[in-house]
Amino acid sequence: MKSYREVLEMNLPQRRQFVNITPNVEKALKKSGIKEGLCLVNAMNITASVFINDDESGLHADMEKWLEGLAPEKPYSQYAHNGYEDNADAHLKRSVMGREVVVAITEGKLDFGTWEQIFYGEFDGKRTKRVMIKMIGE
Repeated sequence: MKSYREVLEMNLPQRRQFVNITPNVEKALKKSGIKEGLCLVNAMNITASVFINDDESGLHADMEKWLEGLAPEKPYSQYAHNGYEDNADAHLKRSVMGREVVVAITEGKLDFGTWEQIFYGEFDGKRTKRVMIKMIGE
């Protein structure tokens, strides 16, 4: 059994954005040499997310609208957390979207279902954050 770890740095210019990181994960998988195993991808910041879904712009717009309806950014005064920062909505959005994904590795490839891709979800951007890719297998 072997393992491989790689960290991506993300610094997005917008407060909220979804980025397809599947190519980054596939590149890390090739570097790892793992043919059979598991791949964990997780956001290493409490106001960001990693999730699996379809890479379709209409869906991403719907997700943004839905998340903003659940936890609107403004008014900042609606959140107790915002006495320290103005990102309480980002914490709530991350709670809904999740911290991590696990994908099977089969025959040296990410074993996705139809249309599945891995995304980084940024909910409080404009600063550097990290995403960890961790693989175990043979």
